[in-house]
Amino acid sequence: MALDADGARMGRVVRRTFDMLLDGQHTGRFRWEQLHKTEKTHCGTLIEINLQREFDFADGEVLDYSIQNVEVDCKYSQKLADWMIPPEAAGRVLLGLWASDKAGKWSAGLVRAIDANLNSGTNRDAKRTLSKHGKQSIRWLFKNAPLPENVLLRLPEEDIDAIFRSTSGQKRVNELFRRAQKRPISRNVVATVALQEDYMKRVRSNGGARSALIAEGIVIFGQFRNHVQAAAGLGLPVPGPGEFVSVRLARRQSHHGDALSIELDGHHWVVATERDLPEPAPLLPNIGPLSS
Repeated sequence: MALDADGARMGRVVRRTFDMLLDGQHTGRFRWEQLHKTEKTHCGTLIEINLQREFDFADGEVLDYSIQNVEVDCKYSQKLADWMIPPEAAGRVLLGLWASDKAGKWSAGLVRAIDANLNSGTNRDAKRTLSKHGKQSIRWLFKNAPLPENVLLRLPEEDIDAIFRSTSGQKRVNELFRRAQKRPISRNVVATVALQEDYMKRVRSNGGARSALIAEGIVIFGQFRNHVQAAAGLGLPVPGPGEFVSVRLARRQSHHGDALSIELDGHHWVVATERDLPEPAPLLPNIGPLSS
């Protein structure tokens, strides 16, 4: 908890592990159900490895980690607290994780693998599971915490179909920013949609989505200081590391009332409503270093 008081680092590890398995940049996959059985089985091992890399846990002598000189076994399951506990973990501390990309949630907790917490039966590898009492004994560090979002799982199927309909990577990325407005879009999602090695080129102003969508009034905020300030000024989600937020803007008019606005190119701009006809968006220069 001293290393990750709010769980943000651990949540990013889970997100990164899912993204590694899906490998969207090369496969176009973005749903857990699209993984092969062997890939799903490998998820627990990758989470164990990625957690150790993130937190620099020492190797355990018997189990996965040594944390504060305590042997800890790391377990992941696709069902909450459905961890398979090997004989060598008997009496030891388990760090158990669960996550669902579809639900957008993850959990992590600690429990000791003593007989009172375990079912008596074993599988062919002599592994045991937590009993009802054992599950009640879990000390949850984080339970049902929000998982960094894969925006493709939150869009209607008609939008997904429209995004992936084109054979052009650039047109797919344009459609992504057109349809997934006002929500964080990660670089990994851009890579999944672009299906190209140079996927970041598909976002930029010199021929990318920023150029293609400006005539429709759509701007794409990134991590530059002025982008972050503009997004915050409009009450939009602020792009985090490796994220973008797109939105259609309109010049302020009387019907916008007290809507939040920002000043660009000598005009006041608000988030466009359905009443606002598309108009060319203002230029948004990249000012300041990338936010950390």
